[in-house]
Amino acid sequence: MFIADTHADTLFAMGVAHTLHPAITPERLRRGGVTLQTLALWTGPQGNGGDVAGIIQAELEALPALTAAGLKQVDGPDEAIEGECAFMLSVEGGEVFEAGLHTVADFRRLGVRIAALTWNHPNAIGQPAKSGSDDGLTSYGIQVVKEMQRLGIAADVSHLNKAGFWDLFAKGDRPPMASHSCVRALCEHFRNLDDDQLRAMIQYGGYVGVNFYPAFLREDGQADVRTVAEHIDYICQLGGSEIVGLGSDFDGIECAPRNLEHPGDLPNLWNELRRMGYSEAAIEGIAGGNLRDYFRRLA
Repeated sequence: MFIADTHADTLFAMGVAHTLHPAITPERLRRGGVTLQTLALWTGPQGNGGDVAGIIQAELEALPALTAAGLKQVDGPDEAIEGECAFMLSVEGGEVFEAGLHTVADFRRLGVRIAALTWNHPNAIGQPAKSGSDDGLTSYGIQVVKEMQRLGIAADVSHLNKAGFWDLFAKGDRPPMASHSCVRALCEHFRNLDDDQLRAMIQYGGYVGVNFYPAFLREDGQADVRTVAEHIDYICQLGGSEIVGLGSDFDGIECAPRNLEHPGDLPNLWNELRRMGYSEAAIEGIAGGNLRDYFRRLA
């Protein structure tokens, strides 16, 4: 089965935080049968108030340890081979693009295929959901998005505010994705997507990778593998069975759902979906097939 996860902060954990026991390891990826793991180049907890360039460099310097362990970098899901384990790069935080439009091409040359326009701080592109701002994308932000889409980088709405979200549909020319977001109807949190946003993703062929962070899954934070399956199921019941997948946020979350604590536990999620009545074909779409189809729509 082709299994893909659209968000993890393992490079920050390895290269900056120097975490001794990251959730994602090559052994756990293989145990869970993961074909493609997206690894974020995060701009850091201070946004453009911190050392963005230094953090990104440290994260890039963590990559050789993974390639030495047999993980191969690919430029998209179609290059990943089922039965092997590969990674793809993303960006989390549009601060990396503030120096000019040429920076979009610079990151594309590194192999970046997904870029979250904000993290939790405002930047030159737009406003995060956390800010509560009603401002949409800036004029420069729209230029950045169009350049991303021209070069084949998916615009990621995870962390972006609602006005920016809707700007992507009104002013972009490719469907966006949410690399690691959950369902607001099931857990009222500013980071989660409401039904109107989910319906837009479904209508226009976007993609939603469900986040495993317990605080986004249940308001009391008491989440297990069943809770993750319920968020997936909610999107499917809205009509999104072909646009939903996984966005674990492993190594960016301080705790994980019970029985879904690292990639090696992913078989528990497939078993939970089977108990909920999902067919093998539907599970294969959720596991990674939907992401592969999404990137084909970006072409």
